[in-house]
Amino acid sequence: MTFWEGVLVLVAGIWAGTINTVVGSGTLVSFPVLLGVGLSPVTANVSNAVGLFPGSFVGAYGYRRELTGQRGRATWLGAASGLGALVGAVLLLTLPAGAFQTIVPVLIVLALLLVIFGKRVTAWMQARGGGAREQVGPALWLTCFGTGVYGGYFGAAQGVLLMGFFGLFLAESLQRQNALKNVLSGIVNLVGAVVFTLTTHIDWAAAGLIAVGSIAGGLLGARIGRRLSPAVLRATIVVVGVAAIVKLLV
Repeated sequence: MTFWEGVLVLVAGIWAGTINTVVGSGTLVSFPVLLGVGLSPVTANVSNAVGLFPGSFVGAYGYRRELTGQRGRATWLGAASGLGALVGAVLLLTLPAGAFQTIVPVLIVLALLLVIFGKRVTAWMQARGGGAREQVGPALWLTCFGTGVYGGYFGAAQGVLLMGFFGLFLAESLQRQNALKNVLSGIVNLVGAVVFTLTTHIDWAAAGLIAVGSIAGGLLGARIGRRLSPAVLRATIVVVGVAAIVKLLV
């Protein structure tokens, strides 16, 4: 890796860390850059996962005020995300490349529909005795597990998926949902990083640059994201989600 390629990877890490904290899908920035500097797809994917997890926790720390009172919820959903991430990381190392390519865009479309229409669906369900709740139910636990599987395998737009499901199953403000999303995404990336470090080749130069960038981006993203109105944050989620679909289909 040349000096300027290293600078490019560092900048990609900052951008990815910022987007991950605000919305999710930072992998769609950093992963293509790692491919562009010559890493193979699998090495780029695992090195990217190792590099991004510190930024997720930094972003969660930036949202610590919104995490107040969510310790129990974060623990239970974190267990689901961590177990799912372990399954996803193992699948990445064992399944043929591209095995999830057809289902991933479908999942992102579902997440975007939940983000756009989640409030209406929730109101409709509440009018009939159901809807979003403050406590963790089986449906939310299982969706976090499934999102963890996806995140452990690739990770792009896992934040969009989580925000979509939170809107449907969790009666909290968008900012508190986003804070919880950062914790769960960090757990997924951490589990993947541990598995990949123990089992496969990591480009540590690339991973280190992404890590430094993602930490800076996590701090920046927390400042930006906490100042966005719910409408702007929801619109940002939709834009990033659409970009994710386009990127995965092209």
